[in-house]
Amino acid sequence: MVFAPGEKPGNEPEEVKLQKASKQIVQNVILQAVQQVSQESQQREGRRGAKEGSFRLGVGELTKKHEKK
Repeated sequence: MVFAPGEKPGNEPEEVKLQKASKQIVQNVILQAVQQVSQESQQREGRRGAKEGSFRLGVGELTKKHEKK
């Protein structure tokens, strides 16, 4: 195996460790962001439901109402 100047045979496992750690960090950040968006969405729905007396249109109902006009 040929190594570049300054590169040592033991660097490859360290690089793999860093890649795995980086991947884990990215996955954690994405998971946290998804959870935050989900919580904020649920909170908005809760506020909206309280304001509207828990009335919500089903999927496609708004479109159907506009088509009738």
